[in-house]
Amino acid sequence: MNQLNYKHLYYFWVVARSGGVIRASERLHLTPQAISGQLRALEEQIGQPLLRRDGRQLALTETGRLVQSYADEMFSLGEELQTALAGGPQASVQRLRVGIGDMVPKTVAFELLQPALQLDEPLRLICREGQLLPLLAELATHKLDLVIADRPVPPETNIRAFNHLLGESTLTLMGTPALCARWQGPLPQALQGAPLLLPGPDAVIRPRLEAWLERAQLRPQIVAECDDGALLKAFGKAGAGFFAVPTVLAASIGQEYGVQALGVISELKEQFYAISAQRHLRHPAVVAVTETARQHLFA
Repeated sequence: MNQLNYKHLYYFWVVARSGGVIRASERLHLTPQAISGQLRALEEQIGQPLLRRDGRQLALTETGRLVQSYADEMFSLGEELQTALAGGPQASVQRLRVGIGDMVPKTVAFELLQPALQLDEPLRLICREGQLLPLLAELATHKLDLVIADRPVPPETNIRAFNHLLGESTLTLMGTPALCARWQGPLPQALQGAPLLLPGPDAVIRPRLEAWLERAQLRPQIVAECDDGALLKAFGKAGAGFFAVPTVLAASIGQEYGVQALGVISELKEQFYAISAQRHLRHPAVVAVTETARQHLFA
């Protein structure tokens, strides 16, 4: 392939970020016809389509998503270079690119990452949420500096990465005051017939919860299963059922969602990991995240 035309690539990047040619033309002060022509030229040079019709909208092809991921990195760095050359306030800002596994509770992710923003040196925190394996692939290609997950790197993957245990916590069952008043008594017996909200099947803690209930020979009423932890807590806040959270966050979640603890499941523990491409952590913000987690959050 001949040398890539970066002007055409930039136009494609703006179209992908804007959601269409019309919006991109307004940002670039060009006619839609001119942009469409440049996109066709870029596709001819690459040899594959980057965009496809999805009803009345434009959608990225698989190649288009790949090209956009590289363009994001290239043009974001270009914007930083312009700022640095101009000597603006963000000239010396360091970036920390973190992937957050979709099964990690958002409250946990926030508590873990907050110390990175409290350093003396300015920092731009870039968070990407997704499934663990794609995030690990981005870590291996240096598109991410760190991945936070609820499990270590799966042994069957061929990705070279290193696990750093941040800590572990028992689980606490939470529910509205009305639910807790109705279903009283020691765990797990108090859950017999009680409404229960479960995390999705990809969550590490899901089979452990099911095995715990099976050992106790209990049959709670499973009201909902949610991959999204925020949605699970929203159902819990509405009184739909009890839900499990890491005990270290029970107080803050109780205050935020207006729920209270039914009891602690001391037999079950949930682990959280920082996964890096290097054996030894050197990035100051990453060091702050791991040390604060071990010394304070999970102490």
